[in-house]
Amino acid sequence: MKRPQVPLQAVSKAKSLALFYSRRPHPHLLPQGEATTSPWQGEARVRVDRLMELLVGITVLTLGILSVVPAAHATEPPQVDANARAIGEPFATEVGVSLRLPLQSGENFSYGAVTESSSEAAEADKLAKQLANPIASLISVPFQANEDWGYGPSGNGYKFTLNIQPVIPISISKDWNVIVRTILPVVSQHDLFYIPNLPKNSPLQPQNRSQDGLSDTTQSFFLSPKNPGPFGLIWGLGPAFLYPTGTNDLLGSGTFSIGPTLVVLKQTGAWTMGALMNQLWSVVIEEHRSSLSQMFVQPFIAYTTKTHTTFTLSSESTANWNATSADGKWTVPLIFQISQILKIGRQPISIQIGGKYYADSPRYGPDWGVRLNLTLLYPTGGRPAPVEKTGLVK
Repeated sequence: MKRPQVPLQAVSKAKSLALFYSRRPHPHLLPQGEATTSPWQGEARVRVDRLMELLVGITVLTLGILSVVPAAHATEPPQVDANARAIGEPFATEVGVSLRLPLQSGENFSYGAVTESSSEAAEADKLAKQLANPIASLISVPFQANEDWGYGPSGNGYKFTLNIQPVIPISISKDWNVIVRTILPVVSQHDLFYIPNLPKNSPLQPQNRSQDGLSDTTQSFFLSPKNPGPFGLIWGLGPAFLYPTGTNDLLGSGTFSIGPTLVVLKQTGAWTMGALMNQLWSVVIEEHRSSLSQMFVQPFIAYTTKTHTTFTLSSESTANWNATSADGKWTVPLIFQISQILKIGRQPISIQIGGKYYADSPRYGPDWGVRLNLTLLYPTGGRPAPVEKTGLVK
C-alpha cells in the first residue's frame, strides 16, 4: 500500500521528492538563487575515480574468467563414484537448485525437434534446478527487463530497468566455490519527479521530466561449499559492494557502500525454498549527498513440473533505514513468475515472464509492474563431448 500523498507547497514538495530519491537536490528542483556544488571535486573525486578503476578491473577479470572457465572445465576428466555418478562438480544434479527463481524450466527444446532424448531431458532438468540457485555451478548471463508504473506525484510516472546480471562460479578447492554475482542496471524513467499543474512562472520550471543512463552497480561474492550442509541446506556467505556508477544524480545514491550478503535455500522434490539478503552501509559519500543504509530481502518459493516449467512466488523487498516514517521505509513487491528452458542450436537459454504488485511502497513509489528475462546458460563441470570416429585409419 502506497503512503498517502500529503499536500505540500510546490517548492517544498519538489525538494522532498529530490531528497527522497537521490538524497541530493537536483538543479531543476531548486528555487531561484540556490545553487549546488559539483560532487566531483577534490578528494571526493579522487576516491570515486579510484573506485571506478577498481570496478573496471573487476569487470575485466570477470570477463576473462567467463571466457576461460568453460574451456578449463571441458578439459577436466570427471571422476565417478561407486554408482557411476560424476563427482567433484560444484553441485550435484540433485541439489542444483537456482536462486534466480525467474522462470525455470528444463525442456531442452531445439528448433526442428519434436521430442527430446533421456540425456537431453536430464540435462534440462539439471539446468532448471541450477537456475533456481544463485550459487549453483552454472555460468549464466541474465538480461532482466522490468517496467514499473505508478511513480511520482501525478501517479503517471514509469520506470524501465534493464538489469545485466552475469553470475560466475569459481572453484577455489575441491570443497569450496566463490560465486561472483554482478548487477548493472540501465535505467530510463519518466515523470518520477514531475509536478502537474505547476504555474509557468514557477521557479521550478522547466521541470526535469526524464532521466536516462546507468544506475549504481551491485556486486556480491559468495563463499559456498560444493556439497549441501546439515539438513540438506545450500548456503553462501560473503561481502556485497555498491559502486557509484550512476550517470545522473537521480539515478544513483552517490555512495560506495559495503555490507554482508547471505543466501540459504533447500530443495525437496519439485519444491525450492529459500532467501537471499544483504545489508549495505555507505563508506565513501560524494559531496552534498547523504549516507546510505539499505537492506534487501528476497524470499522465494518455486515449484518445477515434470515438463521443466517453474512457477515462482517471491518478493524483492528493500528497506531504506534513513527514510522517514512519513515517506515510508519499505518497498515490498509481490512477484509471480513462470520460466522455461529452451535450446537454440547448441545454446541453452531460459526465458521468463512475470508480474509485480507492490503491497507496500514509499510515497511516490510504484504500484505494479511486469518483468521479462532472457538468460544465456553455460553449464560447467560437464563431461567433454565424445569425439566421433570415422572408419578411415591413417
